[in-house]
Amino acid sequence: MLKLPGLIDPHVHLREPGATHKEDFDTGTSAALAGGFTIVLAMPNTKPPIFDASTLELALDGAKQKARCDYGQYIGAGPGNAEIAASLAGTAAGLKMYLDSTFGELRLDDMTLWQPHFEKYPKQFPLVAHSESRTMAAAILFSALYDRPIHIAHVSLKEEILLIKAAKEKGIKVTCEVCPHHLFLSKDDIPSPPSPLPEGEGRRGEGRMEVRPRLATKEDVDALWRNMDVIDCFATDHAPHTLAEKDSENPPPGFPGLETALPLLLTTVSESRLTIPDLIAKMHTNPRKIFHLPEQPETWVEVDENAIYEIKASEQFTRCGWTPFEGWKVKGKVRKVVLRGKTAFEDGQILIQAGYGQNVRRS
Repeated sequence: MLKLPGLIDPHVHLREPGATHKEDFDTGTSAALAGGFTIVLAMPNTKPPIFDASTLELALDGAKQKARCDYGQYIGAGPGNAEIAASLAGTAAGLKMYLDSTFGELRLDDMTLWQPHFEKYPKQFPLVAHSESRTMAAAILFSALYDRPIHIAHVSLKEEILLIKAAKEKGIKVTCEVCPHHLFLSKDDIPSPPSPLPEGEGRRGEGRMEVRPRLATKEDVDALWRNMDVIDCFATDHAPHTLAEKDSENPPPGFPGLETALPLLLTTVSESRLTIPDLIAKMHTNPRKIFHLPEQPETWVEVDENAIYEIKASEQFTRCGWTPFEGWKVKGKVRKVVLRGKTAFEDGQILIQAGYGQNVRRS
């Protein structure tokens, strides 16, 4: 058995509050444990979004009752909540800035709305930019101007990873994460819809490959692998939707990922594309340092490195009931997870009660 430290996923959507038919803190953290993750950090674009003390308390109350692994909850940056967000920094996983997309109270229409957050949010707590391409470049410029660390979420393009590499070489305090689906899937994997589309049917198959950032070209995927030393973290961006939603005429973007990330990456270890120290650095050591997370005493993951099997959604804990990696053959299976001295997962069974998980920003 391979023994790993508890893994950390700094980017998950657990859909609570507001969309618990897709996922909640119970099913999401169960999926996390099955995937070897003992800390997850939940994003704030929920319904309602998490942007002030009352909404943060709402999310944390749900997590306190249901979470089976340890967790943190981001607060979202909005046009008028810079002081409020800064005052809550000690109880939030970090500040999430949506720079390309707009989500109600998290709407940031222009760069003048970014400035108060860069100025006020305490530098010892992480600031995460949800951005792509040119907007990402502007966020890195803000990092340099305000001399504060910034973490770039779900990098997917060649131009992005090369810009981050250049920024690091200049000493700018930027870190980044890449999702497994952007390492293993490309535009070539998106099926073409039938033409004409049958009346009343959604884009089955094509809709299931809808994700943000979108799947990129094979050249982009290859650039991520060539610049693996620039990538600080692997993050799943676990974003579950039901099959009915994904097969609808307007499929929402997002993939489940908590239960497939480690086996996919362990398979590349068996192929000598990554090493075990690479995985530990990008799935434990670096995210713990970047996000200033506490140690988890008596916590580890046991993996059977030689187990070969097919990924099957029917065997997963996520509520959404599907995976873009259905049928993929992988090598490496989580057998046991011990969290703070208790066996939380073993041989396909969750053994820890709901509510055992702790808030990583607890007093």
